Amino acid sequence: MQKFLIVGLGNPGNEYRHTRHNIGFDVVSAFALKHGGFFQTVRLAEKAEIKWKGKIFICIKPTTYMNLSGKAFKYWLDAEKIALENTLTIVDDIAIPVDSLRLRPAGSDAGHNGLKDIQFMLGTDKYPKLRFGIGNNYPKGMQAEFVLMKWKPEELKLVWKKIEYCSEIIESFSTIGIEKTMNIVNGKKFLVEE
Repeated sequence: MQKFLIVGLGNPGNEYRHTRHNIGFDVVSAFALKHGGFFQTVRLAEKAEIKWKGKIFICIKPTTYMNLSGKAFKYWLDAEKIALENTLTIVDDIAIPVDSLRLRPAGSDAGHNGLKDIQFMLGTDKYPKLRFGIGNNYPKGMQAEFVLMKWKPEELKLVWKKIEYCSEIIESFSTIGIEKTMNIVNGKKFLVEE
């Protein structure tokens, strides 16, 4: 059975729930829910195991705080003996508008502390990432506050639509591969129907 590691980045604790920075947690939670998985607190993470179409998905939400995400990633990658190209890390990205997602097989941390730590622990940036656009609509110098804020009510419909779509991306990534999935995802704009 082919095995995949799906890593949602975020911070543990109620004060961070459903903030922009925790979108990785929300995506992985939605994927697990869709497939009847449930999370248990294990070493360095909350973990759900899902079986779908002859594949096993190890879904984790690190409990290490964002800046030490690499520790949980590396531990579960090794423990489950998963190939690096069969991992998908879901992360918030301020350089991408709220109406977009971007899937790549590799790429720099772009200043994101969670990705920075994963790259440090792995010794490479060549691992697949799904970047969830959160936009950059904040005053100069307010980036840290912005990413830790909850979504505006008027953004929620669009955000939930994207979260739902991310579950399909994870499925597609595992069945038709990253290249074909990138062709579908990258460049797609999400609209909220009135």
